[in-house]
Amino acid sequence: MVWENEQLKKILKEGGVVVMPTDTIYGILGRAQDEKVVNRIYEIRQRAPSKPCIVLIGDLKEIRKFDIILTEQQKNIIKNFTESTSFVINCAEEKYSYLHRGTKTLALRLPQEKELRKLLLQVGPLVAPSANPEALPPSRSIDDAKKYFGKLVDLYIDGGKIATKASKIVRLHGDGTMTILRE
Repeated sequence: MVWENEQLKKILKEGGVVVMPTDTIYGILGRAQDEKVVNRIYEIRQRAPSKPCIVLIGDLKEIRKFDIILTEQQKNIIKNFTESTSFVINCAEEKYSYLHRGTKTLALRLPQEKELRKLLLQVGPLVAPSANPEALPPSRSIDDAKKYFGKLVDLYIDGGKIATKASKIVRLHGDGTMTILRE
């Protein structure tokens, strides 16, 4: 599988930026707990500075790395989703403003792919916006991504053509309810 690449792990651990397949589409990824890496991804993607990115986690316990504690109702909602779903959760901590961009929420996704989760547990949570500059179509192949980013990223991992769509996004509220933001 593409995520078992030692060079990939090394580059991510050392603060590099990679384009690779996620559990949904190609993403441009880097360590979520490294503000410089996150800002570099925003710059490479030309992403609007006010838009937060989705963060991939390897296990629900990793949510605590962002000072977030889920209620039992929120955990149950997450467990009931069987497709790739990103969950928007309150995160008011100012030290994560480089991630939440003033929204005081984080969008976190526990991928369905076991090998990707294994990688995430080895390298830490990864910020994972789609591999395209703002307002352009997402990359469906590594060639698409290379046309967009050239030498601006440290590594490209080819996962073939990807024809799936971005994840569903669900807002989890503190009272145990939810709102679907993107199907």
